[in-house]
Amino acid sequence: MEISDILVDWSRAQFALTALYHWLFVPLTLGLTFIVAIMETIYVKTGEEEWKKTTQFWMGLLAINFAIGLATGIIMEFEFGTNWSNYSWIVGDIFGAPLAIEGLMAFFMESTFFAVMFFGWNKVSKKMHLLSTWLVAIGSNLSALWILVANGWMQHPVGMHFNPDTARNEMLNFWEVLFNPNAVSKFLHTVSSGYVLASLFVMGISAWYLIKKRDTLFAKRSILVSASFGLITSIFLLTTGDSSAYNVAQTQPMKLASMEGLYKGENRAGIVAFGILDDQKKFGDQKDPFKFKIEIPSALSLLSYHKIDAFVAGVDDMLYGNKEHNIMSIPEKIELGKKALKALRDYKNAQKENNPELKADALKCFETYQAYMGYGYIKNPTDAIPDIKLTFYSFHIMVGLGFWFMILFVVALYMTIKDKIDSKKYLLWAMVWTIPLGYVAQETGWIVAEVGRQPWAIQDLLPVGMASSNISTTSVMITFWLFAVIFTGLLIAEIKIMLTQIKLGVNGGHNV
Repeated sequence: MEISDILVDWSRAQFALTALYHWLFVPLTLGLTFIVAIMETIYVKTGEEEWKKTTQFWMGLLAINFAIGLATGIIMEFEFGTNWSNYSWIVGDIFGAPLAIEGLMAFFMESTFFAVMFFGWNKVSKKMHLLSTWLVAIGSNLSALWILVANGWMQHPVGMHFNPDTARNEMLNFWEVLFNPNAVSKFLHTVSSGYVLASLFVMGISAWYLIKKRDTLFAKRSILVSASFGLITSIFLLTTGDSSAYNVAQTQPMKLASMEGLYKGENRAGIVAFGILDDQKKFGDQKDPFKFKIEIPSALSLLSYHKIDAFVAGVDDMLYGNKEHNIMSIPEKIELGKKALKALRDYKNAQKENNPELKADALKCFETYQAYMGYGYIKNPTDAIPDIKLTFYSFHIMVGLGFWFMILFVVALYMTIKDKIDSKKYLLWAMVWTIPLGYVAQETGWIVAEVGRQPWAIQDLLPVGMASSNISTTSVMITFWLFAVIFTGLLIAEIKIMLTQIKLGVNGGHNV
């Protein structure tokens, strides 16, 4: 089946659009649920009405974000059936399992207790209401767990085998899929980044109140909680980032090389703290890939393999091969992949012809080369290399902003404890303007994760071009622009509603 490259590009663009918009809403929900739960716990412990008002204010903003984020998530799941039906057919047995569990367990739990949390004030006991709030927080993060298990499997497929009779991947070990190291590190890193974003959100809005000299007690208490939560989770984010980078090095070395702009592999490879890539750099030439860079010596080897003198493969090593380090070239993998696909076709033909001997020979040949089957669909060796510039710059923007957030949490927490935060106008404005930077860090993180693994829908097994549906390109183009308008409208609506709620303030009649 030949699918147009134009169709594939538009399908990718539509899914990227949906995912990027969806991820504007999800991380705030992941973190804000816990911040609200912490605030309500303080209210229940102290009995102070001011803590109740504080909890209700942030709960109101959470409800707005939750409702609008839900719409984009549903559309994204539908796209697996409309735009990526081949993908759904080939791996539906595996990919569908965690998504089904997410819907049956986590989402229903989250939605049920959300109703109690939002509408249950004065209708249930304090402890029951607090329990509901914590269960919403746990439920929303369980939802993220199952979705990220599915995504982690795409990045590093485990616990399955390919059935040549059905031409589908089938699950062999659910627990191996669930505890896939890539999925675990991705879940921990992703949810902790959501906690950091929510902390920035609460801290920035609270800083605006202090600038306007409004609701100062509410603002200071909110900054105290959010800066503490943000500092703890940003430190955890740093450790999960280390774990995530280690797993990427083991399972997606091309992504790692793209993240660091590493073309020629090195022992004692360094991490680029800051760099500007040279647009004139070509694969295989001897030109320095950087116009300028500041590097931390040996850090990449240590991060990737926990050995200071370890060899880290570069893009050229994987493209052209490196016999010294036993790295097969992409052209070699493509040839082996073609043998696997031919053996699979021979197997199916022998099955139709009822030829047991030919069938057995074909199956044996297929099993020999099966690991390279995905490469058989790659037309040009350089197609197996992601967009290096986009991956590199996205990664370094994300990391740089992460360190800025950590510094901001430390300073804000210190100034709040010392009761000097009111007078630090520059700090307060920095907190306000860091809110959008939190979203920039979120989106660049997902660009690294998803662009960095291209061209694979499933790493090394299924290229994106073979995963898409054979549908009308025009219909995908129309729905792309339709979704762009709808999602932009939803985003504008959320911002307007939130700004209105924020201007009303903690005593603005929003209580639920």
